[in-house]
Amino acid sequence: MTEHLYRDDAYLRSSEATVSEITPEGGIILDRTCFYPNGGGQPGDCGSLELEDGTRIPIATTVYSKDRSQIVHIPAEGVELPQDLGAGTSLTAHIDWETRYKRMRVHTALHLLSVVLPFPVTGGQISDGTGRLDFDIPEATLDKEELTVKLQDLIAGDYAVTQEWITDEELESNPGLVKTMSVKPPMGSGRVRLIRIGEDVDLQPCGGTHVSQTAQIGKAAITKIEKKGRQNRRVRIQLED
Repeated sequence: MTEHLYRDDAYLRSSEATVSEITPEGGIILDRTCFYPNGGGQPGDCGSLELEDGTRIPIATTVYSKDRSQIVHIPAEGVELPQDLGAGTSLTAHIDWETRYKRMRVHTALHLLSVVLPFPVTGGQISDGTGRLDFDIPEATLDKEELTVKLQDLIAGDYAVTQEWITDEELESNPGLVKTMSVKPPMGSGRVRLIRIGEDVDLQPCGGTHVSQTAQIGKAAITKIEKKGRQNRRVRIQLED
């Protein structure tokens, strides 16, 4: 199994690693990585893999293997891998930090948005500086400016963002922790990762990367509220920098 270094340190920009396998499609599997694989609405990291001779292999995205036990780094289109690259090759993985950090800020902001709008979440997506959540909300009028003020107040509270783990059984006995209706937390490994904001601002299962303090999100605004069905409301946010 690939060791997920980003889970313990979302600020890790580079990591030493060894190639475990090259897939038939040309994907590169490492024994450990700081790259986040696509999932939970958060895109996979891009960046590069640096070989010992200084050669860099640009990585377009990162995904899970079919059984989710390994993380596959997908080279950019048209890149030819060095012939001597294979199992046992030592290298250094470098993420595109500017892109990752924007996604971390948006992801944490979306957790706070689910506090501002305490309704079941039916979908979501994180992009570079923008994001959205879909809510199952009864017929109601939502005010962008009012909701932005509430969101920014939570951001300015500078709450600590931490992680903790519970067992699959503990999650099953406490289903109220799960806010998302469309994406269920990954279970089966015996434990589930929770992201906590402050002491009691928010607590929910999540495998993504987050900032360590809410103030790092900076200025964020709700830019659009769309009606996507009788009760479905899509709420979009954007980092203002």
